[in-house]
Amino acid sequence: MSTPHEPPSTAGTEPGTGTAAAAPSAPAAPVSEAGPHPADRPKVGNVRWGIAVLLFFGVLINYFDRTNISVAAGPMGKDFGLTPGELGLVLSSFLWSYTLAQIPAGLLLDKIGMKSVLRVTTWVWAAACFLTAVASGTGLVLASRILLGLGEAAVFPGAMKVTGYWFPRAERGLSTAVFDSGQRLSNVIGTPLVALAVVYLGWRGAFWATGILSVVFAIVFWIRYRNPKEALSSGRLSAEEYDHIRTGGAQDEDVVQPNPLANLGYVLRRRKVWGLSLGLACAGYTTWLLLTWLPGYLQTALHMSVLKSGFYTAIPWLVAVVVEFLIPGWLVDHLIRRGRQETVVRKAVLIAGMVVALGISGAAFTTSVAVALFWITVGTVGITLAYCVSNSLPALIAPEGSVGAVASVMNFVNTMFGLAAPIVTGFLVQATGSFAPAFLVAGVIMAAGIVFYTVVLGPIEQIPAPPAT
Repeated sequence: MSTPHEPPSTAGTEPGTGTAAAAPSAPAAPVSEAGPHPADRPKVGNVRWGIAVLLFFGVLINYFDRTNISVAAGPMGKDFGLTPGELGLVLSSFLWSYTLAQIPAGLLLDKIGMKSVLRVTTWVWAAACFLTAVASGTGLVLASRILLGLGEAAVFPGAMKVTGYWFPRAERGLSTAVFDSGQRLSNVIGTPLVALAVVYLGWRGAFWATGILSVVFAIVFWIRYRNPKEALSSGRLSAEEYDHIRTGGAQDEDVVQPNPLANLGYVLRRRKVWGLSLGLACAGYTTWLLLTWLPGYLQTALHMSVLKSGFYTAIPWLVAVVVEFLIPGWLVDHLIRRGRQETVVRKAVLIAGMVVALGISGAAFTTSVAVALFWITVGTVGITLAYCVSNSLPALIAPEGSVGAVASVMNFVNTMFGLAAPIVTGFLVQATGSFAPAFLVAGVIMAAGIVFYTVVLGPIEQIPAPPAT
């Protein structure tokens, strides 16, 4: 049974399309955008939050695997005799395959689901870590990072799809903050730990360690993850919690799946999808600049040791995690439950985040460790606000059965920008001997993101299903 996701005032046609929304297959009690008043909601279980925590650990370990090379880049670059430009290519190689695999991964997720896809791909990304650990030269490092990108491509679209199944609309802010915080905390927890591993075990030891963590997650996910209806039938999920999820606007996991390629074409024609994708991509450029080059910036421009740079890298991300749970996590859901308009609340946080993120440019004008970290922290907080809200939107705006397609388009465009960040930064540093131009370029790109979020995205409402053929 499909439950309407929007109240009558926001249902109907997508602006500019003239396409009518498909009627639900069966009537259901209307649900307001804000959801029932807290005093009226029955007490339900918390199985869904266990799923959110499982996604958090998946993203956390995912980012350990992605960013370990940024901490190990200095020692590894010396071993292989790499220039800054060549090192930038190595740092970006993960994103080559990750980007190209986004669309196929999203279509596969819509067709066969997160459970089957991630059960296979987790082993792929674990193997990639082990291959990096035994690499004898730059070629094998590149190959292993490309394999890692293939293995991890489905994780974020899959997490967005899972929150669409498991959480009502009024809980999407916090549920997204839970899994999205994994990428921030990877820099708080993982970067210092990888730095310790590099110092005491060598850079190869860092890749052995993250590979083992990936294997552990693969086993836990295989045992623990189920879709809501499967969890309900097995007794893991109560009927009360299932009703809370479905009547609150969760997507139907059993909706008839559209033709993948035709559905992709339909999604690509929606202006709303492009506004979301290009807005996030502008934030993604700076995110990948920081993920790949921040430890190197601290080591070279600010003359820190590998170990010290690992701990200083954690500071901006730790502040960002706290803000993520307070604003796009708790505050957004709270305001929507209190009856505030969903579009106004979510877009206000999006735009505010991008404006704050412009602060990253301040790092271009200082050689002080304290001042540089202040501006990097300000920029990181702003990026995090925009990222967390953006990552909740595919499950809110996608037609039924199409969250994977929308999320993968968003991630594809995002990672195209992210792929450019380490390369552009590497060559700017090589050409100028300074990181200042790289931070200024990031500020300009963030300003463009504000335009995409304000002008192109439009109202945050579900895109109508494509007309039946």
